[in-house]
Parts: sequence; C-alpha cells; structure tokens
Amino acid sequence: MRILVTGAAGFIGFHMARRLLERGDEVVGIDGFTPYYDVSLKTARQALLDQHGLYTGHRLMLEDFDGLQRAYGDGFDIVYHFAAQAGVRYSLENPRAYVETNLVGTYNLLELMRANPPRHALLASTSSVYGANAKIPFFETDHADHPLTLYAASKKANEEMAHSYSHLFGIPTTMLRFFTVYGPWGRPDMALFKFVAAMLNGQPIELYNHGKMRRDFTYVDDLVEAMLRLLHNAPPVPGSPHGTIEGDSLSPVAPWRVVNIGAGRPVELEDFVAAVEAAIGRKAERKLLPMQSGDVPATFANTDLLERLTGYRPSTPISTGVPNFVAWYRERYRQ
Repeated sequence: MRILVTGAAGFIGFHMARRLLERGDEVVGIDGFTPYYDVSLKTARQALLDQHGLYTGHRLMLEDFDGLQRAYGDGFDIVYHFAAQAGVRYSLENPRAYVETNLVGTYNLLELMRANPPRHALLASTSSVYGANAKIPFFETDHADHPLTLYAASKKANEEMAHSYSHLFGIPTTMLRFFTVYGPWGRPDMALFKFVAAMLNGQPIELYNHGKMRRDFTYVDDLVEAMLRLLHNAPPVPGSPHGTIEGDSLSPVAPWRVVNIGAGRPVELEDFVAAVEAAIGRKAERKLLPMQSGDVPATFANTDLLERLTGYRPSTPISTGVPNFVAWYRERYRQ
C-alpha cells in the first residue's frame, strides 16, 4: 500500500514507518524537525528511513498548507497521523505551539483527506484526554470532558474535528489513545530517557508527587503491532450497526471510533525506577518533588476493545522493555 506517516522522524512515527517499510509498503513521511528536543535524534531516525528505497521524506510543518498539499498529492491508501506538538508540561510554557501544530496542522490534513479520502485514517490521541477522570481503568466510552492542559485539550479537539469530517465525508477514522509509550529511539523529554541520562552521568533523578505515581507504560513495539492490526482488522465501516462489539466506541453517526493502546498494567513509579537501576547496574539518587500542574497521579488503560477488534493485547513487561532502551541509549551515546 501507499501510506502517509506524519511525524515520521519522531519517536512513534519512526517506528511505525520502519515497520511498514520492512513489510514492503511505500511510505511518504512528513516531519517539521522542530527544536522541541534534540534535532540530531530526529535526523538520525530519518537517515535510517532514507536507507529504504520505498521511503520518501518531506521536511515541512503541517501548518504549511501549500507544502502539505504538494506532499499529499492525489492521496494515500492509509494515513497515520502522529505529527504534533507533544509534552504535557511544555504546554504550560508555549501554548501557541499546540494551537498551531495540533489544531491548525490537523485541520489542514483533514481538508486534504476530505478531497482525497484514504481507505483508513489512524490519528494519534493520548491518555491525557481522560484528564480529571477519577475512575480507573479508563474505558474508551468514558466521558473525557475535563482536560487538565492545553495539550490534552488540543488532542481531544483533534478527536472531535476528525469525527465531524468522518461524519460529513465518510472517512473511516480510528483515534488512537496512547499510554506512556517508551522504548529505543524515545524522546529526551520523557521520564525513561531523563532517568537513564541522569543516572549514567551521576546526577539525581526527579520524581514528581514524591514518587507516588503510577503509569501504564507501553513498549513501542507493542504499540506498533497494535496499530498495524487495527489497520487491517478494524477500519470503522460506514453504516455499521452501533454496539455490535461489547464496549465499542464506534460512533452512531460516523465511521469513527477511539481505541486505547496501553499495556493495561499500571506500574508504580518506584518499580519503574527499580527496573532502570537493574538495567544500568547502579542505584539512583532521588530528588522528590511536588506534583506538577496538569499532571495526574495514575493512568490505566482498559484494552478490552483493542483485543476484541484485533485479537491482540500488549504484553512486553518493563523487565524487557527498560533494558532494551538502556542498551540502545548506551550504544548511541557511548556510555
């Protein structure tokens, strides 16, 4: 198939694009190479993708409608949309970036899909949309109406924008709610990368809410496998009867649904740090800090719908995933 991957030089987009290329798909990647984190990491990911003869990369921002239109051309069989301004905490510092990239950029892509619809559009969302919800685990059918940050609000807005385009123009759309994805080639602003970098350099690690946090850590290979299976097994079908699958989030008026992708096993932050310590072979010095604005004490995905749709449930434990990341980090940074 001919597949568009936005954010192809980013963490998740890179892994997805590489998997698609390995199975023989033609992939067109778009990435803006923003300096939100080390651009050399994005450049290195892009270089690996460029080695495949079936890959074509475009360096542009989604806000550039004319450039995006040229790259989109006559359309694609499949669209994976990962490009976004990421980061919960950064949304407190630079909120405009979230409006420009997440709202305007996604709108531009939706307009192009309106003109040349794909067979299936899969758009990244986030567990952050569950916001202030106190009931866990989080189900796709739960209300997600109280976002705690502009980042979460922008991603919930993406879900609603995509629903309207799906309803009006019949675009089969799956919104993917990710839960704390980690693994090799991960982002430097995320906890695992920060922990490993600090520990290898003899610096303390920062634990918010005094370490009393739980996260549903999802290994990136599991995420990619789930997204690949959703591509084939579960495109929302126009006119499908609503509710034929237990717990389905399928819209009653559009070929649109939302799916959690998480491990479904929340891990205490102290246990996660212990896994990092075991992989590195040294103890971490801890700096305990209060909860940050916009953060939540726990995330926990119910993944029953994913399994019912695809027959798959993420399974990689942190005892495997964390050492894999540490091995990658040591090789890349020679530590």
